[in-house]
Amino acid sequence: MIHFLLLIVCAVAIYLSCEWFVNAVEWLGRRLNVGKMAVGTILAAFGTALPESVVTLVAVTSGGSEEAKDIGVGAAMGGPLALATVAYGVTGAMLLLKRRKQRVAVLATTGMPPTNPGTYPDDEEALGSAADMRRLAKDQKWFLPIFIVKVALGLVAFAFKPVLGLLFFAAYAVYFWREIRGGDDDEGDEEELEPLKFQPKAASPATWAVVAQTLATLAVIFFASQLFVKQLDAIGPMLGLSASVTALLLSPIATELPEIMNAVIWVRQGKTKLALANISGAMMIQATVPSGLGLLFTSWHFDAALLWSGLITMAAIVYLLLTMRAHRLTPARLAAAAGFYVVFALGLIPILS
Repeated sequence: MIHFLLLIVCAVAIYLSCEWFVNAVEWLGRRLNVGKMAVGTILAAFGTALPESVVTLVAVTSGGSEEAKDIGVGAAMGGPLALATVAYGVTGAMLLLKRRKQRVAVLATTGMPPTNPGTYPDDEEALGSAADMRRLAKDQKWFLPIFIVKVALGLVAFAFKPVLGLLFFAAYAVYFWREIRGGDDDEGDEEELEPLKFQPKAASPATWAVVAQTLATLAVIFFASQLFVKQLDAIGPMLGLSASVTALLLSPIATELPEIMNAVIWVRQGKTKLALANISGAMMIQATVPSGLGLLFTSWHFDAALLWSGLITMAAIVYLLLTMRAHRLTPARLAAAAGFYVVFALGLIPILS
């Protein structure tokens, strides 16, 4: 019972910390004078991807056995899978829920559905303009070829393979530079930010307060995420799940919980672009940094389960890319990305049995 209670406490702590984190990171982006999209793809993504990157680093560098190092490799593969499926799926579901609440509100106010189509976004209306879709697709185009190389390297063995880990760090450095130098991709006037939680009465908070709130919330997110994963590891056997199933199915979702919470909060605040940018930015980190560590410190050899996770991740990204390029990415189609995780779970049954 204590494990279930701690699981709930950790989830609440992560959500509340993420509320303070997104508040701080938006002010941090203002202080650093980076574009609003870079706030999601770089600043927020870097912070929320920190827990799983540290897990991979510790596992591959200080693991005393091959099993311990395999945990690091599994984390490097499970993170992108959870983001490409569950995180995008939850974001789509939240957008659907928000749009339907808007319709209910209009109906309750007027007593009839609005005749003006522009009154609220319809379920079939795309998430943003054609330019927005191109911007989102660009991140996926960066991710997909890097991820394909990452999976391919897990199927071969040669002497200088570890050195290729440095190329993954270089790839993220180029992506980072592109995002930071990209400027503000959004049109319109500068958006009014909510007051900083640490200084709620200040119209323009002190830089030290912005940095302090960012670091404090990151610390809470990090430790709460680690405790959350440990509770899942304990609960899995109670539910009749093997350790391998728990590690491949539940742990990745747990480690990506901060990104999911950030997306939920930003969707609730009407900042859909930031929500999607946070996920795509975190995916770029997961495709490069943990992979580089894995290549440097392990044999980076995939079994059937890891290969299956890679194939499902690529299928989910191809699906998203096609809908983005056709300017047909709606909340329902985004929510459907979670179905790929169901396919992954079903495919694990014969692999692990």
